[in-house]
Amino acid sequence: MTGRPDDAARPLRTCVGCRRTATKVELLRLVVIEGSVTPDPRGRLAGRGAWLHPDPDCLDRAERRRAFPRAFRLPGPLDLTLLRAAVEERVDQVTNGVPAGSSAESEASREAR
Repeated sequence: MTGRPDDAARPLRTCVGCRRTATKVELLRLVVIEGSVTPDPRGRLAGRGAWLHPDPDCLDRAERRRAFPRAFRLPGPLDLTLLRAAVEERVDQVTNGVPAGSSAESEASREAR
């Protein structure tokens, strides 16, 4: 916290990978749908949420530490396929200079409106 008044208004969450706190904007919310860890970028899906930096290192740490079943309070291993794809897509967007949220899928949904 830098002591600015607007810092107090930003909710903090803890990354399940690195265990560092960050604002909600910096982290990706996750939920479990039918045994699969699913990204919830809008924060609207029902269920217990967990938070993760959209970084492959944090994802690997969380997987090594078996943090996802604990965070979601569910037994056994969970499918991370959707999450891994979302994190890799986010990394590709950052490295290619594409702003977050402007993937082809989101562009197509905007055109359909």
